[in-house]
Amino acid sequence: MNMDMLNLLSDLVARARAAGADAADAVLVSGNSVSVSRRLGRIEHLERAEGRDLGLRVFVGRSAAIVSSTAVDPANFTRLAEQAIAMAKVVPEDPYAGLCEQAAPPEDIALDLVDPQEPEESALIARAAAAEEAAVAVPGVTNSEGGDASWGRTEVVLVTSAGFAGRTIRTGHSISASAVAGTGTAMQRDYDYSSAVHLGDLEDATAIGRSAGERAVRRLNPFRPTTGQLPVVFDPRVSAGLVGHLAGGINGASIARGTSFLKDSMGKQLFRAGITITDDPRRVRGLRSKIFDGEGVPTRARNLVEDGVLTSWVLDSRSARQLGLTTTGHAARGTGGPPSPGTTNLYMHPGPLSPAELMADIKLGIYVTELIGMGINMVTGDYSRGAAGFMIRDGQLAEPVAEITIAGRLQDMFLNLTPANDLRFRRGTDAPTIRVDGLTMAGA
Repeated sequence: MNMDMLNLLSDLVARARAAGADAADAVLVSGNSVSVSRRLGRIEHLERAEGRDLGLRVFVGRSAAIVSSTAVDPANFTRLAEQAIAMAKVVPEDPYAGLCEQAAPPEDIALDLVDPQEPEESALIARAAAAEEAAVAVPGVTNSEGGDASWGRTEVVLVTSAGFAGRTIRTGHSISASAVAGTGTAMQRDYDYSSAVHLGDLEDATAIGRSAGERAVRRLNPFRPTTGQLPVVFDPRVSAGLVGHLAGGINGASIARGTSFLKDSMGKQLFRAGITITDDPRRVRGLRSKIFDGEGVPTRARNLVEDGVLTSWVLDSRSARQLGLTTTGHAARGTGGPPSPGTTNLYMHPGPLSPAELMADIKLGIYVTELIGMGINMVTGDYSRGAAGFMIRDGQLAEPVAEITIAGRLQDMFLNLTPANDLRFRRGTDAPTIRVDGLTMAGA
């Protein structure tokens, strides 16, 4: 079947060339998944989905067009190619458009991205049930927003007229639970989840549910502290957002447009000495691992920040051409649009201190476990987000807080940031507990 798909896409690209395209590429994304949701002992949702999406991109001179289809039918390939070429002939030229010159044949490297066994629906139901039951068993939990379990398998095939042909296959498992504590207007909710390529790496469903329930109970009876300038400690499940803002700021498309707050920061000290941020697309069993990017360029691990200094943009071939540089192998794409820059397994390296040591000297501060809203200006770096969490008093977590806002400038936050030593790879973008000094907290 894999060779059939490679041959089919090669045929589609050949027909596009025969119809008048100077260059072309085709991508096919196919997958199947099963998901289940259970709430208060009853299955609310059970779904199996299967599908294929096909995308064809053609170039006529420096003009490009894309057509997509959910049908993979060779009888329609000529018509699909002709439609794409007709579109390309009427759109404006793009001086930076074109296939990537750095594409290379896929390497034979095992990243262990496929769990060969598809779980039975009954196993997913049992997993969701275990998570929810553990959540509602926590004293103080009064309601449930449910337990969820899912599995999926995705295959991506890419073929270009420059001779590249490759495919990637990955699987994924997930489990989550969400619990409610308290009653009336005093209710609080929280959640926990786990995702992994292999079932053997997925966290225990009962532990996930218990964690969700305990988190919800801990948030009961929050208060709103007085406005002030305080050190803020970000829990690992929200600290990765700071690394994500860095990734957005060094995205090649934004840099080329001149619309990023980091556009003049290459080679400059963005973080304190000793801080390193790495994108590693070849991590074994990584949630976003891949051998080649969306243009067929070989991937490799890259330090985007090294010893606090910004060392690399995140580039695809188009943004690289705009900047007079070479792609970094970060092209990501679907079937309905052109490639664009995007990170893979992105993470901040841990520091030497434990979270407790990181907070030990804080007389009064905020420990953030949830962030709300997207009050971030990626042009200026201004940062303002709703938050909830706990007070820090004399180095210890204290009473819960809610309805507060934390604000600053990302440039200053980066320079005043200290990571703890508790990094765990749980998501596509990860960071340890992070302390940021000098933020403004708006409360009562």
